[in-house]
Amino acid sequence: MRKQVTSVFWISIVIAILFVIWGVAFPASLENAMGIAQGFFLVNFGWFYQLTATFFLIFALFLIFSKYGKIKLGKDTDKPEFKNVTWFAMLFSAGMGIGLLFFGVSEPVSHFANPPIDVEPGSSQAARVALRYTYMHWGFHAWAIYATIALALAYYKFRKDLPGLMSATLYPLLGEKTKGPIGVLIDCIAVFATIFGVAASLGLGSQQINGGLEYLFGIPYNFTVQLIIISIVTALFLISAGTGIKRGIKYLSNANMILAVALLFLFLFMGPTVFLLDLFTTTLGGYIQNLPSMGLRLAPFNEERAAWVQGWTIFYWAWWIAWAPFVGTFIARVSRGRTVREFVIAVLLVPTLVCAFWFAVFGGTGIYLDYNMGTNVAGQSVETALFYVYQQLPLTNVLSIITLLLISTFFITSADSATFVLGMQTTNGSIEPANFVKYSWGIILALSAVVLMASGGLSAMQTAIIVSAFPLAIILILTTFSMLKSFQGEIAAAKKKRPT
Repeated sequence: MRKQVTSVFWISIVIAILFVIWGVAFPASLENAMGIAQGFFLVNFGWFYQLTATFFLIFALFLIFSKYGKIKLGKDTDKPEFKNVTWFAMLFSAGMGIGLLFFGVSEPVSHFANPPIDVEPGSSQAARVALRYTYMHWGFHAWAIYATIALALAYYKFRKDLPGLMSATLYPLLGEKTKGPIGVLIDCIAVFATIFGVAASLGLGSQQINGGLEYLFGIPYNFTVQLIIISIVTALFLISAGTGIKRGIKYLSNANMILAVALLFLFLFMGPTVFLLDLFTTTLGGYIQNLPSMGLRLAPFNEERAAWVQGWTIFYWAWWIAWAPFVGTFIARVSRGRTVREFVIAVLLVPTLVCAFWFAVFGGTGIYLDYNMGTNVAGQSVETALFYVYQQLPLTNVLSIITLLLISTFFITSADSATFVLGMQTTNGSIEPANFVKYSWGIILALSAVVLMASGGLSAMQTAIIVSAFPLAIILILTTFSMLKSFQGEIAAAKKKRPT
């Protein structure tokens, strides 16, 4: 095990422990520092996050239609390790599981009540705009970030036999420097972005589990209960982490998929089915039609609209960038043997459509209840909006219990996957990191989530994500140029081998 652990592990562990100690000993100081940092990055660098997210989408589309599409992520004889259904299940479990449940109702309804553009709140036009912007936040931009970084990691790991590290993806640009202090810095940045990105999701998951328990059983909604929830789930995902990717994560991912599909269709058929299908079709077209202008919108002449963009769109772009090493490493690990074109199309298109349909069903139901039935879904908290909607539908308790189970399994698989990825990042890209390493990161993730929740809740989580994503975004942009250089070299070498 000692031979496997690298300096990245020890440096990252020490800094992470110092962060946790800061949060425990001086929570007010940490909260104040995070508030200052959040304001600075949102106000001064919103344009950077917008352009970065758009750049990744353009790059992913370019790869689909480029001459590089036939390059395989692995040796020419490699075959995919997992069947497509299992592969897609793993994408969702690691990618956005908890977020889909946390924001499924609350985000579209929030935009419906407080539109991002100048339309009448609560109107039919506001409903269409609300879903369009929700699709954008969870759609092509997000999955383009994931697809591009996962592609680079898989390519260098399985085809070039380099370590599965962020620093290794820059080898064509930096050469042997990636094996020295510069490489250590790059990998440490990726580790901390992963920690904060995943810790935020764990915090959201514990809050929503607490919200469901409050609705079902009257258990108080407070920090103490959320601390107990995180402690229990931490123990469960550490047990799962010890079983390896082919057992624990694989089985839980498949269970997640079954529960998520069951919940989605129960919701669809018990709600206003035809309305939801019509709404999905209409808003999907509007999303595709308005994608360029929405994806580059900052509202410099309107402070209120600018604040909306900062609080929602910029936060999401930073979140997906922060998650990119985590999700990218995990997607890369399960994607060996697929071609560049097959990989990018699948990771970009399929999850985007499923996410859009999910929000149309869940968010559309919440909007329908407010618009047609006069309920007050928009007046509920982010954590409890989903359970409030359940109260308006048949089988309230059944839906609530399925949801709590699904949040818990998403919680476990996200944290389980994160311990595996952090283990890879800090053991020179080992695809079988030692349990000691995974357990260490599992505990750090849980403690980081608790510290962020105690020092400002959702706002503190947003700050940690936005700050950690900034240096990482620069690294990820460089990765795309590094990958193009490698692809060009490979195509040139293939031409030389062809008989004249």
